[in-house]
Amino acid sequence: MFRLDQASLANLAPDIQKPVYDRAGIRPGIVHIGIGAFHRGHMAVYIDDVLERDPNWAIIGASIRRPDTRDALAPQDHLYSVSAKSGEGISTRVIGSIVDIIDASASTRALIARMAEPRIRIVSLTVTEKGYCHDPANGHLSTQHPDIVNDAIHPDTPRSVPAIIVAAAALRRAGGHGGLTVLSCDNLQGNGKIAKTTVLEFARLRDASLAEWIEANFSFPSTMVDRIVPAISDGDKQDVEQRLGLADAWPVVTEPFSQWVIEDHFAAGRPDLTAVSAQLVPDVEPFELMKLRMLNGSHSTMAYLGQLAGHRFVSDAVADETLKALVSTLMTHEVIPTLDVQGIDLFAYRDALLRRFANPALRHQLAQIAVDGSQKLPQRTVTPIRERLAHGKSIELLCLTLAGWIAYLARLVRQEGTEPADAMAARLADVVKGEGSASELVRKALSITEIFGDDMVNIEPVVQTVERHLACLQDEGVGAAIHKALARIDA
Repeated sequence: MFRLDQASLANLAPDIQKPVYDRAGIRPGIVHIGIGAFHRGHMAVYIDDVLERDPNWAIIGASIRRPDTRDALAPQDHLYSVSAKSGEGISTRVIGSIVDIIDASASTRALIARMAEPRIRIVSLTVTEKGYCHDPANGHLSTQHPDIVNDAIHPDTPRSVPAIIVAAAALRRAGGHGGLTVLSCDNLQGNGKIAKTTVLEFARLRDASLAEWIEANFSFPSTMVDRIVPAISDGDKQDVEQRLGLADAWPVVTEPFSQWVIEDHFAAGRPDLTAVSAQLVPDVEPFELMKLRMLNGSHSTMAYLGQLAGHRFVSDAVADETLKALVSTLMTHEVIPTLDVQGIDLFAYRDALLRRFANPALRHQLAQIAVDGSQKLPQRTVTPIRERLAHGKSIELLCLTLAGWIAYLARLVRQEGTEPADAMAARLADVVKGEGSASELVRKALSITEIFGDDMVNIEPVVQTVERHLACLQDEGVGAAIHKALARIDA
């Protein structure tokens, strides 16, 4: 079968949407670090629409860990397909907004040079929580992170994202090219603030005057991104080939829904994002909290308890009436009261999320969501627990999520003999290995200050509630633990 590329676009069926602009006439204005499936199914789609109106915002992608995306897409002229699937059907379009991909896994020099070019005005990021090399408990740069230690010694050949941005800033300053916007698209509360903090703190390690220049010439707007983009399967690839009539080595399968909320603070200009349905707002924090706590927090709850209950996909978990009741009640009673989003009906948003979770066409693996829980839980679960405690409110179901996480880690390490897929894998494995009681496990887990701060292990309402849930999960199973927790909410 022929492969998708620029020449083959003319052979696509009429129902396949393709770029309507002249790709030969577009010019890069964005460098995006972390050119994975989420970016290609979200931001790159918005920019594809932008290019119909303005040719100056094409994307240069970059991978700093693996060359696989470049290797897959370079023979396709960096074209790929995005298929939106639901119970009602499927729609497919070909995206042309990416014009080059840099493999920076061996050396970041070429990436830094491209970021320093005057025509580049935005550097966007989808590098996951761990890519910021920060302490999740306080948001500051982790100076003991191995990449940061290396980059402090070798600042001109950096490995970490903060140091790469600082190295590009140094070149821009030296060349008189001015600043740019660092646009984080990761699921982190205050993602722009964390990006700014880690970049400036690394810059101060290197050159205090450079840090001052970055602070004066760069901007770091926070964003909220929302689209479920599961890992691609072989079956998905076969379906895409049948629709395209062409081979696509790196397609994206996603849901129809997409949302992008951005603080309107750009240091060097921006595309007309409002024209392509992005929302530009003065403060993104309420939207961030809504999404992190309701969508992502529910995902984490299902990821751990759902896998313990024997489910593989999100749609399977929400089809389990017991798990669905837990997720719905968690959002209603313990999450929504922590939120205040003007103009948004949070109960309608809850119901929409439950419908999205139930999408039978979207095979979103719970194991994929479970990755890097140590980086995700502080924003999704731990901070809401603190806020609820401060107001004397129930933390029953939020603590059940923590108990599910601990039980899930214990099963991986004790029964399956594997370390969790997590930035703190060795540390977490050490916590749950052996034959400790529920009480011992909980106190050891809550003593991880990078996740829980240095005080949560001494907050008895949290410790006792998580202990009670973990003991029930161990002795009676997921269903019993959920039923007992829900009964306490109803009492």
